[in-house]
Amino acid sequence: MFEELHLCSWAVARHVNAPFVDERARYLTYCAQRGDSLLTLAIKANMLIHVAQRLSRCSDVGVAVQRLSAVGQRGGDRCVPWARELLRRWGRKKFMILVRPWLRFLGWWHEPIIVVPFQEHLDGYCRWIREVRGLTEQTCDAQRQYAVQFLRWYAGKRRPLIDLRLLDVDRYLAEGGATGWCRISVRNVATALRAFFRFGAAQGWSPRHLADSICAPRIYAAEKLPAGPDWADVKRLLAAARTRSPRDVRDRPILMLFAVYGLRATEVAHLRLEDLDWDHDLLHVRRVKRRGRQSYPLLHSMKDALSRYVSAVRHPGVDQEVFLGLKSPFRPLGRAGLHTMVSRRLTALDLRATTTHHGPHSLRHACAARLVAEGLSLKEIGDHLGHRSTSATRIYAKVDLPGLREVATFDLGELS
Repeated sequence: MFEELHLCSWAVARHVNAPFVDERARYLTYCAQRGDSLLTLAIKANMLIHVAQRLSRCSDVGVAVQRLSAVGQRGGDRCVPWARELLRRWGRKKFMILVRPWLRFLGWWHEPIIVVPFQEHLDGYCRWIREVRGLTEQTCDAQRQYAVQFLRWYAGKRRPLIDLRLLDVDRYLAEGGATGWCRISVRNVATALRAFFRFGAAQGWSPRHLADSICAPRIYAAEKLPAGPDWADVKRLLAAARTRSPRDVRDRPILMLFAVYGLRATEVAHLRLEDLDWDHDLLHVRRVKRRGRQSYPLLHSMKDALSRYVSAVRHPGVDQEVFLGLKSPFRPLGRAGLHTMVSRRLTALDLRATTTHHGPHSLRHACAARLVAEGLSLKEIGDHLGHRSTSATRIYAKVDLPGLREVATFDLGELS
């Protein structure tokens, strides 16, 4: 493997004679097969020598690797001395990017188990909302996170859940509001805790009638306009990504899916190659909330952007997701990665419309506002956005300001 890195003879001998030569060679071979460039492989090979040499000096390799997990938990003061030396030399992020994947590949690295208070009750609740209520994975993860944050806060009280009082929940919500939660966030937390403790009451580990006593702030229907950029800003956003750079070639079809098709971030992240019907010019989308597939006509501009990305930029890996990272190991882009990309590009623009939302959902709002301006009915807009009912689409009627002004200036004739 080391000979393939085009190294001179003395450099190859240095790599071969260093400790853990077989382990390092197998890992570099794996990295080459997944698409790492020769330059990246050479950098990893040189850095792994320092790790292997210092790891070989430890009396117990297993204990040393176990103590290295403290680096990932930002506890570098508890790791082995040579790790602290490399931390000062490389930095924590670079250290973890190099060392952890190698040790994971060898099966030596084991992530520390994070214990959540009242884990048994939490696991039972998560199974119930997933298997009985049939909630989506995204909703289950959000409900679990709300419960975990509260349970960690309540663990400091050192009391069982059966002794939980309504005053504790009120204090938790008040502390959240004091730290910056908006009314919608407080409402979401209160609603999640209400469902959690209603399940606990049925199981006998939570006080009865506690869930019914949890009050959330009132949120008025359609009290705010959807936050999104103007369509002129969307055009500038798409024009900025019309270059030959691999990043722009990948990001342009993603931005079009958000702005033109109005897809959600999860729907774009789950888009697979089999969903692109090139022969019939169709795009099949797995709807998150409708729990079914919806077909869209593949516009000419959308087809060109996707075909250019798939043929020229996308790494032909084993993953079937359409949008992958640009660097090895070329993992599929998740919701967080899509949000970061869109937010960075929107922030770089001098937006005409002042909005605090710079994520993919703001482009979905811009798509809906454009459809309203084009004169489409709420039913047509809801079908395009994948809404389950027209109640979710009614808020966009407030966006049609020219139409509202026309109604306001309606001549009543003799009745005025």
